[in-house]
Amino acid sequence: MTGYILAIDQGTTSSRTILFDKNYQPVATGQQEFTQHFPASGWVEHDPEEIWTTTVATAQEALAKAGAAISDVAGIGITNQRETTVIWDRETGKAIHNAIVWQDRRTADFCGKLKQQGLEPTFTNKTGLLLDPYFSGTKIAWLLDNVAGAREAAEQGKLAFGTIDSFLLWRLTDGKVHATDATNASRTLIYDIHRGEWSDELLDILNIPESLLPEVRDCAADYGMLDPNILGGSTKIAAIAGDQQAATVGQACFLPGMMKSTYGTGCFALLNTGDVPVKSQNKLLTTIAYQLNGKPTYALEGSIFVAGAAVQWLRDGLGIIEHASHSGAFAEQADPGQRVIMVPAFVGIGAPYWDADCRGAIFGLTRATGPKELARAALESVCFQTRDLLTAMHDDFTSSHETVLRVDGGMVASEWTMQRLADILGAPVDRPVSAETTALGAAYLAGLQTGFYPSIDEFSESWRRDKRFSPTVTVTERDAAYANWQDAVRRTLTSYP
Repeated sequence: MTGYILAIDQGTTSSRTILFDKNYQPVATGQQEFTQHFPASGWVEHDPEEIWTTTVATAQEALAKAGAAISDVAGIGITNQRETTVIWDRETGKAIHNAIVWQDRRTADFCGKLKQQGLEPTFTNKTGLLLDPYFSGTKIAWLLDNVAGAREAAEQGKLAFGTIDSFLLWRLTDGKVHATDATNASRTLIYDIHRGEWSDELLDILNIPESLLPEVRDCAADYGMLDPNILGGSTKIAAIAGDQQAATVGQACFLPGMMKSTYGTGCFALLNTGDVPVKSQNKLLTTIAYQLNGKPTYALEGSIFVAGAAVQWLRDGLGIIEHASHSGAFAEQADPGQRVIMVPAFVGIGAPYWDADCRGAIFGLTRATGPKELARAALESVCFQTRDLLTAMHDDFTSSHETVLRVDGGMVASEWTMQRLADILGAPVDRPVSAETTALGAAYLAGLQTGFYPSIDEFSESWRRDKRFSPTVTVTERDAAYANWQDAVRRTLTSYP
């Protein structure tokens, strides 16, 4: 009798494996960090072999901690850092170059040239994305054009492309399955999210041979069998979803109008729009939230580049707090008479502004401003940016349901920050009992496919709230604070007169 689902959570800085039981509870975890490579300014790479070895090692660690064997596992779900790009040799399984990470900016000039040619609407209309180095398509083109012999080998059908999920799947099945899911495909810049297929037109523009590409499947699907040589036995690989989409599933955001926001180094917010792929008028991304039984469910997505990173800056850059967890207590003790606003545009600012060249600024400093006021400003900047996204989403998509934001990530442990978030949004904020929403999403999809877990409706009913934070300030106070934020952002943007 199998008793677990094994979830592989392959992230940007570490690989993790978590075993979940029948009650959706994490039983054992293995985790290993791996090396970040920065070969040039703005370039970020990972060694695919290190990703593979840490993934296998963490799976072994989790099983050992639980005293379990792979025969105790009903199925495997994979969730992964999105957009990170690998091309490998089909015969050897070895990558032809380091993986180019989603954060990498090396193709910025190429994206600029495509925009100058008026091609961005062509990409956006088909993929829901903007022409940006963030996505996989231009990374594939760079690898083919800059790795010796790559283009010739690709045209001969000798190479395979994948995001990290596809690369892991290839290795886990000993090269028998070359596939991805619709959520990861929707982040490549070459997948038509309306037709549900790779776009010949976009492949031609980027000069990418179709023979490189994986088959696109549902999030919960048959992804083959685990090679028994890896973990001493075999089981089904039954699910794949990109990390933010897996968190959306883990938060049980299955109805249109439901929204989740993950607060880590940055922040990613997704709003379920149902079977309607909403075209944003506010520079949000249109993406696939999940796909089941051949039917995609769509979402609007907004990205905040700096969330927890602002608190890290207070700790590591300024040295004014010893631990990131102290920031909430500092903010609570701040002088309420001061109105310090921090715009943390350390690497530009994301949706809905998308100004890559603006830089951070702090407004409203006085002689009395100190660490506590700066801590409050840093945490409030995350709340204000979330309101930017929520406002843009509501402008793009009207729902009859009240928006309740379900939150996860490291920052949600701060009671002060979550209360302030509710106050700034003017909407309830729900913090779940489970902190492992991303891995849980992958586990649930695998359990759904294998019959280990019940239907979506039953899973939704199992979602448990740890605490609801409801707005406590007046509309006048809320809107006045937000107006100060908007003025500060206008002064920070490169287009400000």
